[in-house]
Amino acid sequence: MIRNIEGAQELYAYKLRITGNTEYGVSLQSILAGETPIPPEGARFDVAFEGAMVEGSKLSGAVRGVDYLWMRADGRAELDIKAEITAPDGTKVALRADGVVTPRPGEPIADLWENVKLHSSHEQHRWVNSIQIWGTGTVNFATGEIEVHAYTV
Repeated sequence: MIRNIEGAQELYAYKLRITGNTEYGVSLQSILAGETPIPPEGARFDVAFEGAMVEGSKLSGAVRGVDYLWMRADGRAELDIKAEITAPDGTKVALRADGVVTPRPGEPIADLWENVKLHSSHEQHRWVNSIQIWGTGTVNFATGEIEVHAYTV
């Protein structure tokens, strides 16, 4: 886990909830339940989410975005996340992440690994533009909850 990398510091954590899901010909829930196989061509889902940074995070505010999830026929799911962080003063930080999600066999939970980039031109947030961020977390498809902890070195 990233916490074991020497010098890694938690930059933020957030708790989100899934607020919508656009499906393109196959149901995400039926795939996750094992009722429908992943099509040979894979499957695309646009998973909308929102929530907030956890108290004590170096960044704070509301988080809202979409994961343009690509589920490959071999079961690997690839993340393509676009989101915004809105600080309490209304300034914004753009979040872009890619990575993978791996469902746990027999559970409605999947593990997430993210490669994150942030951007802002607001003076108080410019420091985020030059750092590399890695995130780990989980998504619980039964409850619609997502939790991610992000680290930088």
